[in-house]
This record gives sequence, structure tokens and C-alpha cells, in this order.
Amino acid sequence: MDVLRTPEERFAGLPGFPYEPRYADVPDGLRMAYVESGPADGEPVVLLHGEPTWSFLYRHVMRELAAAGLRAIAVDLVGFGRSDKPADLAAHTYARHVEWTRALMFDALGLSGVTVVGQDWGGLIGLRIAAEHPERVSRIVAANTGLPTGDIPLPEVWHQFKATVLKAPVLDIARLVQAGCKTRLPEEVRAAYDAPFPGEAYKAGPRAMPGLVPITPGDPAAPANRAAWQVLTTLDRPFLVAFSDGDPITGGMAPILLKSISGTSGLRHPVIEGAGHFLQEDAGTELGRHVAAFVTST
Repeated sequence: MDVLRTPEERFAGLPGFPYEPRYADVPDGLRMAYVESGPADGEPVVLLHGEPTWSFLYRHVMRELAAAGLRAIAVDLVGFGRSDKPADLAAHTYARHVEWTRALMFDALGLSGVTVVGQDWGGLIGLRIAAEHPERVSRIVAANTGLPTGDIPLPEVWHQFKATVLKAPVLDIARLVQAGCKTRLPEEVRAAYDAPFPGEAYKAGPRAMPGLVPITPGDPAAPANRAAWQVLTTLDRPFLVAFSDGDPITGGMAPILLKSISGTSGLRHPVIEGAGHFLQEDAGTELGRHVAAFVTST
């Protein structure tokens, strides 16, 4: 496996993100990165980003969780952020991303009693991990995400996004993030999203991820996702649905999660107004407060 590693100097001067990177080894000889904030003995909250962002996305959320006495752990998925980047698109599979992230959380960090927070691909991965290892999970937060099985068509806007990512000669990461936000990102924030990718060879992860989403019932990942749904629908873990009001890609998943998953019962589920797909950018402080209140009250 041809693996690239972004030079550390690319991450100098990140705005509002003072956290020292930490690293752990995961299967296939790869190294994953993560950052932490809050007390080391606080309840762990694992924050999983999606496409094409990295742990920087959670900087506002981390601040709120730490202030509430929680241990916030923001992960860089393989292919993103400071984590290693397999250069071949074929090296990226749904199953591998689930296993790499599971290994970081449970084998390397030894976490238990975890609250899993997933947005975008962070949800596709995090919901699988929660369903497959419920004994290690105390709570789940789904924020602008879902768990597709290929049985329900995805919206046309998603197919347009997939085509753009696959065909673009130069993949403009910062532009993709900006397109998923309602607020205008400052130049230094846009630069932070570009930082992990010094050149096109580093972008196999962002290019591969849309193609890994199950869109047909016969997709290789569909059986595992259906099995995860079976677990999640009856799992006795508090499940918070915290979506924005302005995400054309995943917005339709919120009512499905609320209707299908028993852990959502009896909770107040926020709808975060004025935020787009990347609600951590548009309303990260508000999202962080909702997550902190959820963890400390359940």
C-alpha cells in the first residue's frame, strides 16, 4: 500500500485549534491522528468528521465539551487531516474505514462508555461501530448523517456531488467545505481545510469516499449496514438526532432516525437553525452545548 503522510509544517498556525496531535497505529501499518481536550478522566466523547474535512471541524464543539468536564476526542479518519493517506483509491473501502477507526477507539485508546458523535461519513462509520460494539458505547449522536443501505434512493444533489469529486482535475477541498456551509469561511479557515492536502496525490480519501456510499441493495457494504440498523432500532442507548435545518444531502434522514431508533424516545432533539451540512462550522458552539447537555443528563 502506497501511503503518504502530510508534513507537519502544513498545520502551523491553525486558527482556534491549539491542540497537540496524538498518534496511534492501526491495521495495515497505518498511523491515525487525533486531538483531545478536557479532563483525561472525563467521560469520553469521540467526534468523527466526514468528507472532506478533518478534526479541525470540531474545534468549537471541543471547547464546549471540555468546559462541561468531558473528554473530547476528535479523530482524523485515514486519508484525512494528519492521519496517513493511502494514495490508491482502491485502498479505501467502507469496511476498512470502520476497522481502522474501531482499532483506534478500542484497541489503541481502550475507550469504553463512549459517546459516539458522527456527522457525514463520521456517522456512516460511527453508527456501524456503535452497532457492532454496543458494549463499549453509552450514547450516540447523529448530526447530519445516516446509515444508507442502498434500498432508498439518495437525493440528486448527492449524485452531483459524487460526480464532481470523481471528475475534478483539481479537487478544491476548501471550496467543497464552503459549499456545505451557510456562513462565509475566513481565508485562514479555508486554508486549514486545505492544509492536509499538499497535492492531488494526497486526496485519494476525499475522492474515494463518495463512491463507498451504498447506493444499490447489492452494494458490498449493504448487508453490514442492514445488520447495524437491526441492532440500532432496539439498542437501549440514548440516541440524539441533532440535525441542521439546511442540509439538502442528509436532511431527510432525521425523521427516519427519529421514527426507527428506540433510543431517541423521550429526548428533546434539536434542530439547529441557519446551519448547512457542516453544522460544526455554522453553529459549532450550539452543537457542542447540545451534545454536552445530552451527555451530562443521560
